[in-house]
Amino acid sequence: MAVSFLSCLSARNLQAEERTYYDISASDVRKIMVAVPNFSGSGGNQGAAVAQLLTKGLELHGFIGVIDSSRYGGSRDADWKSLGADYVVLGQVSGDPAGIAVEGQILDVASNASLAGRRFKGSAAQLEDMTLRLCDTLIQDFTGEMGVARTRIAYVSDATGRKEVYISDILGRHPRQVTRHRALCVSPRFTPDGNYLAYSTYHRGNQDLYITDLRQNTATNALSRRNGLNLAPTFSPDGRTMVVTLSKGGNPDLYSMDRQGNIIRQLTSGAGINVSASYSPDGQTLAFVSDRSGKPNVYVMSAGGGQAKRLTFKCPENSEPVWSPKGDEIAFTGLQGGIYQLFVMDRNGGNVRQLSTGGGNYESPTWSPDGRLLAVTRKSGSRSEICVVSKSGKDVRSLFAMKGNQSYPQWSGRLP
Repeated sequence: MAVSFLSCLSARNLQAEERTYYDISASDVRKIMVAVPNFSGSGGNQGAAVAQLLTKGLELHGFIGVIDSSRYGGSRDADWKSLGADYVVLGQVSGDPAGIAVEGQILDVASNASLAGRRFKGSAAQLEDMTLRLCDTLIQDFTGEMGVARTRIAYVSDATGRKEVYISDILGRHPRQVTRHRALCVSPRFTPDGNYLAYSTYHRGNQDLYITDLRQNTATNALSRRNGLNLAPTFSPDGRTMVVTLSKGGNPDLYSMDRQGNIIRQLTSGAGINVSASYSPDGQTLAFVSDRSGKPNVYVMSAGGGQAKRLTFKCPENSEPVWSPKGDEIAFTGLQGGIYQLFVMDRNGGNVRQLSTGGGNYESPTWSPDGRLLAVTRKSGSRSEICVVSKSGKDVRSLFAMKGNQSYPQWSGRLP
């Protein structure tokens, strides 16, 4: 539900050149310590619930540590310096002609100055959404770029005993089961506008490709049920076309298709197995995996097909490339010491960095819309969970706790 009435006000009209944003990309940057006392101006329980949700949203971004409110009883009056707080978010929930208003501002503990203020208003049913809007704008005040608390994640869960596709918000709240095939479903993929979700399923015995309109919950449509593999697609940035792997001719090759499942052109031809395509943000280049050299490796080529260039040489096997939102990097998984680890490299294959260490196999990476975080499946024994890791390689942590095993994460764009 969108906020029907929305305002965003600055408590202090700072010029852009006066702002100093945190550079959170370096691996040695310490976390910013923030206190989030209970919001005032409304019922105590409501103010505490807003503060708790805001805390979860801020912590998601990785570079913020929120001081446990039990250390100061959730009070707005505390010795913030002795608690180790760099900043305090002082907020209020109040009545408004539109229904309800949520506002918050950042207090710089060192200078005792209020740095910014934000205010959102809407219906009472939109309180959670307004809280996450506040979170994302506060992240923008710290870093210069909007946060990602108002995003969704698609994933596969076996909570029902079958591997079905689900979506939830990025904090793991309000999970919704999308598929009910009672058969293995894998690799959900959002369209760029976030309204549709494609996935592969074996419910007819073959690995077929389907797409569903997330604005309803009653029907799903087949995109490709050709004999052999019909693997989940990468959508072009404009959402009009997709690249999929089909094995209808015997060899798994990449094909360009329209949104109705009609083949536009074949992009690879018989040069080994060709899978896991990922569009660059400008739509000009594809990263993909091929074993044409004998082992799976990451290659790039023009989105229209043609000669491919190999990018990975570090690990014996490399797979699952995914382009960063800014187009400057590619994340992938590589076989290192007998287990798959998470790596990031520059778009030309240089500057390879390993982000994960041990703790099981890392699979199916997906970028946050700001390019600062990656969600990934971590498998250890029979347990599979979704973790999030910063691009600097810090803070590999479980994204959320849910019943069953989760895998195949896909991070959406920001909600409108």
